[in-house]
Amino acid sequence: MNANPLAAYRETRVKTASPGQLVVMLYDEALKQCDKAIELAGEGAKPKPEHIERINAALGKAQDVITELMASLDFDAGGEIAQNLFSLYVWFGRELLEANIAKDTARVKSVRGMLAELRVAWAEVALKAQGGSASSVGVNIAG
Repeated sequence: MNANPLAAYRETRVKTASPGQLVVMLYDEALKQCDKAIELAGEGAKPKPEHIERINAALGKAQDVITELMASLDFDAGGEIAQNLFSLYVWFGRELLEANIAKDTARVKSVRGMLAELRVAWAEVALKAQGGSASSVGVNIAG
């Protein structure tokens, strides 16, 4: 018996997810980490010193997720779309790195906004791949 039911649920959810759902989960995590960094940074000119380490950790996790997204691309099947996503992910990673160094929440918010748009598109693709239908929100990146 697992001592942590939430961890067991998450593990089962990941193991039973379709490839499209896994990509959406990655986007969800990246968004969550960007939100955490933005919240910790606050609206002031400089984040509180006690939040610096937690902001670094959140942005580091967001970068790790983006690296996972890059690794998940299938250039043979995805063609130009995969190439464009790869370039975008490289840019996201660079922006988050620079944002972390400068503690620039505007850059994090910019990346977060684009991640949110891509997440909507991937969620629609994942739903269609499962035989569902979604309203035509977002962009169709399936090609």
